[in-house]
Parts: sequence; C-alpha cells; structure tokens
Amino acid sequence: MNEPTATSAPLAARKYTFPKEEHLCRKKLIEELFGKQGSSFGVYPLRIVWIPASAPTTAPPQVLISVSKRTFKRAVDRNRLKRLIREAYRLNKYRLTEQPNGHSIALLGIIFTGKEKSPLTLVEKKLISAFHRLLGTSAEASASPPAV
Repeated sequence: MNEPTATSAPLAARKYTFPKEEHLCRKKLIEELFGKQGSSFGVYPLRIVWIPASAPTTAPPQVLISVSKRTFKRAVDRNRLKRLIREAYRLNKYRLTEQPNGHSIALLGIIFTGKEKSPLTLVEKKLISAFHRLLGTSAEASASPPAV
C-alpha cells in the first residue's frame, strides 16, 4: 500500500551529484539564456536567470554558475563562491527534479551578485527560496486553464 512517490524518495535513492552533462557550457545556449528569451529575478545575493522548457520534465536543467570578476578581483574568492553555490545546488536540486508533475526549466543561470563573501548556509537558504519562487512562477506560467 505504501508506494514511494517522487517527493518521498528515500535519501539513499537520491543522487546528490552534479555531472558534466548538467553544466551549461555551450556558448549559443548561454547567449540564449541571457538574451531576450531568458527571465530573471533576484534573491539577494543571487540572481536567477532561466529559460522555460517546452514540456514539463523530471530531468535536471543545465546550470551555469557565475561570480563577477568586477566584484571579486581575486580568483580564489570567485572560485570559493562558485564552489559554495555548486554545493548548495548539488544538495538541493532534488527540489526541482522531484516535483510531482515535473518542472519546466530547461536552462538555469545562478549569478552571485553580492558584494561580500557569504557562508554556505546563507547561499543554500537563498537558493532554496529561489527554487520555491522559480517553481511557483513556472507552475503558474505552464498551468492550463481550468476545465469548465
């Protein structure tokens, strides 16, 4: 009687990975993400940019993580922040992929816009709130009108 659902997957069954296939690397797709098709919002210290998928899916979106060279001059600081964002995404991407009806995000850009270095707990908390906002707006955008 107790059948596992997508939202109640046991911790052992989840894959907390961020493989190369999920990294957004193609220049054409990056230009598309930051072009006219991409939508965005800010959850300080992060800015989320995304392109909706044509149909809901349970596959993880391709993700781009960026930290400004203008704000953080030293590469060690930029790399540290990118590492924190990757870790927060890796641990919480199940919130996107385990939606009952799937999610409608094809490409996702996470940009760090803060002026100071942030700890992992803050980055993770803000990324989770960004996911909730993203799923709320993408669910409204892809919702079909009620049947009469």
